[in-house]
Amino acid sequence: MQNKGVIVFLTVIITALCLYYLSFTLVSNGVQQKATEYATDASGNVDFAKRRAYLDSVWRQPVYNFLGADFTYQEVKETELGLGLDLQGGMHVTLEVSPVEIVKGIAGNPKDEAFNKSVDEAREEAKTSNAKFVDLFYASWQRNNPGKSLSSIFATAANRGRISLESSDSDILAIIDTEVENAIDRSFNILRTRIDRFGTSQPNIQRIAGSGRIQIELPGADNQERVRNLLQGVAKLQFWEVLELNEYGGAIETINTTWVADQKASKSTSTVAADSTASDSTAGDSTAVVSPEDSLRNALEKQLEQIDPTNSTGTVSPLITLMKANYGLVYDVRDTVIINRILKNERYKSFLPRDLKLLWGVKPTTAEDGTEVLELYAIKLNKGSDQAPLEGDVVTDARQTLDQTSRPAVSMQMNAEGARKWRKLTSENVGRRIAVVLDDYVYTAPMVNGEIPNGQSEISGNFTLLEAQDLANILKSGSLPAPTQIVEESIIGPTLGKEAQSQGIISMIAGLVLVVLFMAAYYSKGGLVAIAALVFNIFFILGILAQLGTALTLPGIAGIVLTIGMSIDANVLIFERIKEELRNGVGLMASIQAGYSKAFSAILDGNVTTFLTGAILYALGQGPVKGFAIVLMIGIACSFFSSVFITRVIVSWMTKKGDKSTINFSAPFAKNALTSLNIDFLSKRKLAYTVSSTIIVIGLAIAAINGLKFGVDFTGGRSYVVAFNEPVVPSDLKVGLDGEFDGSVEVKTYGASNTLKVTTSYLINEDDDASNKEVESKVKEGIANVTGFTYVENAEQIGDKQFSITGSSKVGATVADDIKASSAEAMIAALIAIFLYILLRFRKWQFSLGSIIALVHDALFVIAAFAIASAFGATFEIDQVFVAAILTVIGYSINDTVIVFDRIRENLENRGTGKLTKVFNDSINQTLGRTLITSFTTLIVVIVLLFFGGEVLRGFSFALFVGITVGTFSSIYIATPVVVDLMKKELENEPAQKEVKKGA
Repeated sequence: MQNKGVIVFLTVIITALCLYYLSFTLVSNGVQQKATEYATDASGNVDFAKRRAYLDSVWRQPVYNFLGADFTYQEVKETELGLGLDLQGGMHVTLEVSPVEIVKGIAGNPKDEAFNKSVDEAREEAKTSNAKFVDLFYASWQRNNPGKSLSSIFATAANRGRISLESSDSDILAIIDTEVENAIDRSFNILRTRIDRFGTSQPNIQRIAGSGRIQIELPGADNQERVRNLLQGVAKLQFWEVLELNEYGGAIETINTTWVADQKASKSTSTVAADSTASDSTAGDSTAVVSPEDSLRNALEKQLEQIDPTNSTGTVSPLITLMKANYGLVYDVRDTVIINRILKNERYKSFLPRDLKLLWGVKPTTAEDGTEVLELYAIKLNKGSDQAPLEGDVVTDARQTLDQTSRPAVSMQMNAEGARKWRKLTSENVGRRIAVVLDDYVYTAPMVNGEIPNGQSEISGNFTLLEAQDLANILKSGSLPAPTQIVEESIIGPTLGKEAQSQGIISMIAGLVLVVLFMAAYYSKGGLVAIAALVFNIFFILGILAQLGTALTLPGIAGIVLTIGMSIDANVLIFERIKEELRNGVGLMASIQAGYSKAFSAILDGNVTTFLTGAILYALGQGPVKGFAIVLMIGIACSFFSSVFITRVIVSWMTKKGDKSTINFSAPFAKNALTSLNIDFLSKRKLAYTVSSTIIVIGLAIAAINGLKFGVDFTGGRSYVVAFNEPVVPSDLKVGLDGEFDGSVEVKTYGASNTLKVTTSYLINEDDDASNKEVESKVKEGIANVTGFTYVENAEQIGDKQFSITGSSKVGATVADDIKASSAEAMIAALIAIFLYILLRFRKWQFSLGSIIALVHDALFVIAAFAIASAFGATFEIDQVFVAAILTVIGYSINDTVIVFDRIRENLENRGTGKLTKVFNDSINQTLGRTLITSFTTLIVVIVLLFFGGEVLRGFSFALFVGITVGTFSSIYIATPVVVDLMKKELENEPAQKEVKKGA
């Protein structure tokens, strides 16, 4: 075998890297196990907040030593193989979009005292009222401004055309209501965009009906501060001119002198000095340029010696401590508290010029003496206005990059208007600084060396890679139309509970063991080679997922199931080809060479079509579709490498003795199994069409009449936080509640193992008080029936065998309409790509159309099977996992179909004067052994999962079972016969036309 050394080298390198990255997962699991033990009380209840506190305490502590290199828990978490929300739980956050800023913005931020008083009163009332903010504001307005119309405030130039002085209050309130609602919707979409780019896999984001609140669940989110910054950042980007010290230094000295005199008069210097050591939560961080202390500080110290002989740093006015002579102001971060107090004091603030605003930098740097210092920038205002010369709404693109010193930075591109303004701003400030300000913190203030004409800009600073990525994410996704505030935070358990996970994992392992035993029994030593390839394949997938920081979800596991099938399929193809050659009397080495050579084309086509599907689903899809696509693409690459190249190396090693080697590729009983078949499949195609069409029509009719059971991720529902006195298994409660009332149910732990969050879609389309009471009553009754516990009203009085509902809300669907639309677009694009690829490879549009018809057939058949099953009492949910199962079926089906087509193409090239129908029939018969064996080995895993994987995974495994079975059927009885029917003209031109028709 050529290039054997290269394959061995790559295998060793990839294996070493996978072992390295997966080792972090083992260490992380160990730390988390310790945290769970620490947070578990004597009754077995796990306090998630206490568990989180333990993990926070070791966040920056070394927990892993690899060959002398220490890794903190933070570094371990960043490198481990993550799990999705369905497998590990994560962080639950409820955000509230503030309508206050929206109302003020519509009014143009007026200085009217009555207006601002009404807004403030409404803000306070909203904290304890369920009424809408706009209604509370209007009630307060009427109290404070009896008889005064809202148009006096809202009829501004910006609102011309929609609000005039003649507009009624009701019309204006309707406009405000619409604007607030639109702002919440925009916030929802922007937050989802940010979260998708955050790098987490399959998050949930839902609107809470009837409020400005948005509920977000992030899988495995460990850095809570980063999450808060991401979700609450308004992203108000501005570009400002920076004043230099000689332009405002006199005002600072005046403030300083006045402050010193005040301190001297009040004898309170020591008190302020004590305060100045505190950390300032509002100062932020900054990129600063450090300069030495100047003579002003020394002069001030001498002046203050008369006040405090100890002459400590605290005796010096923080405003002058590290003032730079000609550039700007830099301060010890410990002084920022007292500096802010001074600058906010009206007495001292009055000395500042009206065209000046002081802003802190965003991150400190370290001075030569080790002191952390922070720069205070003087921003030049335009006639006292807060309107910046250039705003961030002109940014069209932003991405993380590296600056000239190879440090993380953010590159931005502006639109035409932004480029024009940026050119003017830079041309007028050559030799001066321009500050890039985000949310009132200066990220950088570079010196302008010349005019910048193209609107291309860069934000550089003392960023970490993650900080630069997050900043680019926020800028690209857009500014939130209003500030958001986190009003609730909790740690939640996985959607798929521990028990369900254990059942699923054990079932999959058992299924894989059966596959291993079958392959070893059927293909003898060749089967052992295929098993080695399968092990490498799964190992590589998990290792690469860890390297890329991709989280594994249940849809991802569906992708692994598919690649397992494709890995086995590739080896089955190769071995069946080798067996063919051996039966024809070819020598062992020549048979092996021919087997790999002849099977390569079919394997390549099957993998490329499936990979194309994955790439398009990843590019256009969202949510579970994207998670599935990532694992699928990685799995196909690993499968192809392991099943074709690694097995070739192993077989080469096992055949060192040439034709005298003892390796064999079939057990005695399987040597001639499924060979010499001559089944006339095409003659039964009309019967196959009829049977398939009938089942699909019946199923879709049942679905139209009775409807399908959509999961809460598609429909939304009502959520209830239920507290117990002892731990309750979420999956057991879900299965029990499924049988108690109509509507799907989702159950997960919430904050602790004895607190569950129950969400149901029961009566989701009803929104009156009677329906709300009925659903809550059903939930209480259902929980009581399933657990045997009794309900108590007061959560603080919960005793043994009791439960209480501590909170409720109505939430929207996690799979929003645009996710559904993007998934549909991705599927259409994938079908087009498959059509074009098959057309390119097989040179006939009939093959392309036949494959697409088979794929649509398979998807509709699975949906119909779900509907028919529900008619017989076996109801399965249509949820995100079902979507992944459908995608798996499509991937499997196209691979199966392409294998048959590939043999047809080969036989067509060698048919001579043979009849087309005979060529097609022979091709199906020749590949039937491979088709059945691949389907059988894949179905082993799925069947074990179906019967022993537990109720929670039943719908997932049922969809895979039906899909793989019908995918095998369609490649024989749908795809190929459709091609024959589409090629009627060629068939009619064959000799012996009557015989052809009879055989067809």
